[in-house]
Amino acid sequence: MSIGFWQIAIVVVLVVLLFGRGKISDLMGDVAKGIKSFKKGMADNPESTKEDSEDNNNSKSN
Repeated sequence: MSIGFWQIAIVVVLVVLLFGRGKISDLMGDVAKGIKSFKKGMADNPESTKEDSEDNNNSKSN
């Protein structure tokens, strides 16, 4: 038993009817902002990790 095309189409139509196109667009915009923020955080993470590990090493040696 697998999900067919018509079942997916019915679910999509119901979601659009329940939430409307505007809400779905807003939701997708929020998801995109979250992904961008996550990627930015991941890009900034190695620098802060190096600084944190250096601080930890300095505090252990003291």
